[in-house]
Amino acid sequence: MSVAQLFQTPELAGIGPDVRLGRDSITTLQTRMAAAFSKRKLSGPAQDLIRSAALLWHDHIDESHTVSQDIESIDGSFLHGIMHRREPDYSNAKYWFRLVGEHPSHPEIARRVCALLADANAANLKDRLLPAGRWDSFAMVDAVDQSMRKGKSSNELHLLQRVQQIEFEVLTDRFCAMD
Repeated sequence: MSVAQLFQTPELAGIGPDVRLGRDSITTLQTRMAAAFSKRKLSGPAQDLIRSAALLWHDHIDESHTVSQDIESIDGSFLHGIMHRREPDYSNAKYWFRLVGEHPSHPEIARRVCALLADANAANLKDRLLPAGRWDSFAMVDAVDQSMRKGKSSNELHLLQRVQQIEFEVLTDRFCAMD
């Protein structure tokens, strides 16, 4: 079991508080995390970040919050911001993204999101999320808010789920490289 496999689910994680049928239970997820961590030597802080991210990916928002609120780093704040974005508590999400500031993962997120949205012919969303080609976490919060108000069937909602998946992939790669 690899760390990346913790985030492989039949459906993408929701951008709101939805609970998917294809998510792992906390017990199953804990077992899978232990297996992933045993295969790869990771520091305690890296494990906590991955634990928070995996819980959030599997729709265990409260449990992820418990872990992320004790991680006093920009990485913990980034996860905390995503968690509040999913609750939804958009103003609190923005508070945490203000604490993050310019994150080292932003350029890679911007690169991947730009490619995704160019392929999806979503220039309007690309312009909103990547002003001047730079990742904007606040714009992502606003886009999620607007998309959730439009309804669950919007094409933009699916694209935002894929953008969120990119956030998780880039952050997880960073956490795994911390040691």
